[in-house]
Amino acid sequence: MKIIELFKVIFFGVVEGITEWLPISSTGHLILLEEFIKLNASNEFMEMFRVVIQLGAIMAVIVLYFKKLNPFSLQKTNEEKKQTWSLWLKVLIACIPAAIIGILFDDKIDEVFYNYITVAITLIIYGVLFIVVENRNKNKQHKYEELKDITVQLALIIGMFQMLALIPGTSRSGATIVGAIMFGTSRTVAAEFTFFLAIPVMFGASLLKIIKFGFAFTSSEVIILVIGMLVAFLVSVLAIKILMNYIKKNNFKAFGWYRIILGVIVLLYFLFLN
Repeated sequence: MKIIELFKVIFFGVVEGITEWLPISSTGHLILLEEFIKLNASNEFMEMFRVVIQLGAIMAVIVLYFKKLNPFSLQKTNEEKKQTWSLWLKVLIACIPAAIIGILFDDKIDEVFYNYITVAITLIIYGVLFIVVENRNKNKQHKYEELKDITVQLALIIGMFQMLALIPGTSRSGATIVGAIMFGTSRTVAAEFTFFLAIPVMFGASLLKIIKFGFAFTSSEVIILVIGMLVAFLVSVLAIKILMNYIKKNNFKAFGWYRIILGVIVLLYFLFLN
């Protein structure tokens, strides 16, 4: 692999690691990045790569929250173990809507929505939603202050919002955080539940993409995948820590404005300058 290609892969990993957890759409940013930086790979590989690279980011959640996610921990009481199993049940329930739609319409979604116009529009729409929701919920008392407070019904509702993120530019974390906050969770609970939802969703989506692509990887493709995931993992660890510290004192409106500004810039660039 040429050095320039290696730097490109690293850059993709950095972008994935940052944008996977911030509510600004990792897939949308990767699609936009591909307009300016081209890897020496086929379109079929890139379609798979932009999904599978997210496994590196997912591993960051598993590492950072392993104790909270581990129902077998010897350090937990029986009650805490029950709460952990309950959390996993709610996570899996929340994954059902997106899993059904993703399996049934994955190819059609790729064909219709994987383009800069869709990304720009969804960036703007959900940016506005973040600002509206934060303004509406200002000074409101949260109904759900801890993860254990989330009900099965709320988990399914959040899962319905996650289904919207199948459209690029929406942001899986953005959609689920907006949904969770709208229905009364604290920002911390919304963010953490969103992180945990990513684990089964992205493992499932990655497996689906790999099966469709086939397992006949060239050595260069293997290197691209491994480096991309490794960089995404390292950057994600830092991004998650920064985000969780940020939302303890701030709301999500800054991300809303970022999405709106980026969406407008993308539309203007491709409509008038490209």
